[in-house]
Amino acid sequence: MQTTHSDSQRPMLRVENLTHRVSLETDTLTILKGVSLEINRGESVAIVGRSGSGKTTLLGLLAGLDTPTEGTVELDGAIISKLSEDERAQLRAHRVGFVFQSFQLLPALTALENVMLPLELAGMDAPEKRAKELLERVGLGERLAHTPRQLSGGEQQRVAIARAFASEPAIMFADEPTGNLDNRTGQDISDLLMALNQEQGTTLVMVTHDEQLAARCSRQFHIEAGELTEPVAQAELAH
Repeated sequence: MQTTHSDSQRPMLRVENLTHRVSLETDTLTILKGVSLEINRGESVAIVGRSGSGKTTLLGLLAGLDTPTEGTVELDGAIISKLSEDERAQLRAHRVGFVFQSFQLLPALTALENVMLPLELAGMDAPEKRAKELLERVGLGERLAHTPRQLSGGEQQRVAIARAFASEPAIMFADEPTGNLDNRTGQDISDLLMALNQEQGTTLVMVTHDEQLAARCSRQFHIEAGELTEPVAQAELAH
């Protein structure tokens, strides 16, 4: 029991002095500069910034899709930069969920098959039953046999959210989850994402330029020119 308690006390995500540079032909571009933050288990955190601010690069580093030039990312107790590419892939398969702006569904697969695929790859029991349950939960119980081409943008994002939560990840990364949707559909998707996150007790890290969506998270960070700041509380801003 002691181990479980200590695990629950440890942050889900701890980042120290994260710097990321990209070498160009004649120069080096610094995309992130000395980013440090801690995110606790069960928290919902928004990272808000304009296009080109470095927020998507940061999300990729936090999720282990890339490794930093300097600094460390500790995800659920594992220091990502010390893992091999295969070990990072294993960590993502079992502990991490993703929701992307562009949905990232496989066009040849049905909604049901898209949700089942990561469960099958992870060797989970009863993938079809779990996938059906999640698709019903997101309001697509009648659309199981439809391919992405036969679904609206909002419906495709619902499939993507069902897929992301199906493996019950410890942490969910969302990259502009409402960016390709109209306002009303975006609101519905926001409601669904926040509700499922709360139901499963997942840690949520979301990058967005949508201030209203960001305000629904328990904490917000701003990123500009690769530097991350945590703004003062909304109550203080009102004065």
